[in-house]
Amino acid sequence: MAESSVNSKKTYKFKAELNQLLHLIVHSLYTHPEVFLRELISNASDALNKIRFMQLTHQDLADPDAELKIKISLDPKKQLFTIEDSGIGMTRDELINNIGTVANSGTLKFLEEIQKNGKTQKSDLIGQFGVGFYSVFMVTDEVIVETRHADPDSKGYRWISNGKGSFTIEEIDRKKRGTSISFRLKDDYKEFSETYRVKSIVKKYSNFVDFPIEIDKEKVNSVGALWRLSKDELKEAELNEFYKFVANDFEPPLGHLHLSIEGAVNFKALIFVPQKAPLNLFYDMENKGIHLYANRIYIQDDAKELFPEYLKFLRGVVDTEDLPLNISREVTQHSPVMAKIKSILTTRVLSMLEDWAKNDAGKYEKFYKNFGPLFKTGINSDFANRDKIIKLLRFESTAKPKGEIVSLDDYVSRMKESQNEIYYLSGKNRDILEKNPNLEYFRKNDIEVLLLTDPVDVFIVPSINEYEKKSLKSIEKADINLEEEKKDKDDTSENESLNNTMVESLIAVFKETLGEKVEDVTTSKRLVNSPVTLVVGKEGLDPQLERMMKMMNQEVTPQKKILEINPRHQLIKNLSRLNIGNSHDPILRESILQLYESALLIDGNLANPTEFIQRMTNLMEKATK
Repeated sequence: MAESSVNSKKTYKFKAELNQLLHLIVHSLYTHPEVFLRELISNASDALNKIRFMQLTHQDLADPDAELKIKISLDPKKQLFTIEDSGIGMTRDELINNIGTVANSGTLKFLEEIQKNGKTQKSDLIGQFGVGFYSVFMVTDEVIVETRHADPDSKGYRWISNGKGSFTIEEIDRKKRGTSISFRLKDDYKEFSETYRVKSIVKKYSNFVDFPIEIDKEKVNSVGALWRLSKDELKEAELNEFYKFVANDFEPPLGHLHLSIEGAVNFKALIFVPQKAPLNLFYDMENKGIHLYANRIYIQDDAKELFPEYLKFLRGVVDTEDLPLNISREVTQHSPVMAKIKSILTTRVLSMLEDWAKNDAGKYEKFYKNFGPLFKTGINSDFANRDKIIKLLRFESTAKPKGEIVSLDDYVSRMKESQNEIYYLSGKNRDILEKNPNLEYFRKNDIEVLLLTDPVDVFIVPSINEYEKKSLKSIEKADINLEEEKKDKDDTSENESLNNTMVESLIAVFKETLGEKVEDVTTSKRLVNSPVTLVVGKEGLDPQLERMMKMMNQEVTPQKKILEINPRHQLIKNLSRLNIGNSHDPILRESILQLYESALLIDGNLANPTEFIQRMTNLMEKATK
């Protein structure tokens, strides 16, 4: 860059590409103009952090008694804005290199790529005081920077630019250490000279900066960076208030996780599990759950990339030293640093939930009943943690009273020695499930069945396939392994089964009467008290899944099912007698149709209840003649 001298000022011309660069910065990189203040506070905080470190190693500093803070002064009438820090300040060379030299090698090309398709690269393109500073030209036409370095022999300098090709630097008489940035706001942005507006921005973006921020002499950043304290320093009352602030909640959290990680990636975090799930647990479009900070400077409040989708109900703060504060701030969530943090956070949260499940069952059950529907979807999306999530699943069970939930480990520990399958039944609610005739065999033989009442379960459980070398099987499937009922010594003619010849003959009439309505008709091993039931063939859909797909207006090919009959049931024996007398008896045929549609009714798939009622009335008339 060229330079010329006018009186005591020196004018520096930027490279020709700077105008294009500034256009991209002002019009493409920042969604909201208010972020200029975030950038200026970020730079001021960096300068204060440096002088704080320098105070540890240097005895002799300019303005040694200056309080480490950030001051903002506003004049709404004149639309003036000034921000000042007592940080390390800048020398003339630093003014030229840190503010004047924006177009570092490859930066313009990088910015053009961002504008074009949003792609990012792994590089810290901007220095300590670069493009972020230039975001101020979104709201003003000219900026004045006055600064003095902390070196006691330093001089003061004034830097002025309109951001359109050049800037000037002149020496000034400045006693104070640090940097002051002042400008007049454009008419469209005069709101940023109003105290209430600037306060709201500070609280939104910089509330956790580790230095006081004063607006017209009033301190406004009142919340401390609790996540940077040790666990011993954290008090429950402070944690609760911090959670309410971050999560915008009125209740304290169910629990929290405090992390301070050093190694391949460095970050601190305070993660909270809310007491209750929001009404829109699955469809939370804003999802302002995790606030992301880089060295206490706010970046975003919806850092979705820090947790997988199935944990998006979590709230809290993550603060990392490994994320550069530069122009790519709004796209840094795609960086490898974020991926590493996500992996660690996910693992630690799952470990916390495992600890709850083991040592505080009440807390874990409360968590699961609130967030289980979303949490369990991780089985089909987070394959790295799939086994951990499966162990954390909970279900109602025939072995426990209504409302209690059990794990798959609990189920396996109670399995009979000869049992090779984990059985489950899905349906709308427990009361309906307990009346399902397919449970009769399991209830009689004291075999536990998991009761799946959450609609999500029908998508999740079948995909598990196997647990502890035991396959998971719906008791509505025809191919489950059931042992033949052993004949009791005291069996009488009333509870004995029909002989094979009579059964085969009756089944033939069932098949002839029902035709294409069913896949097959067979004898049942699972029925005890009911005459018939419908079960799913080997390739058929789970009935609950079929019902859900219909509720979502998805086209589902009608599923033919297998009708199982109970040859011990008195009604089936009566039908067998009618069949022996006359296989074409109208009552026999109508009774078969009625039994089939009764099973459809229990299954929730009876399409024509009017016809069913009319047939039932007709049969009752004949029976009462």
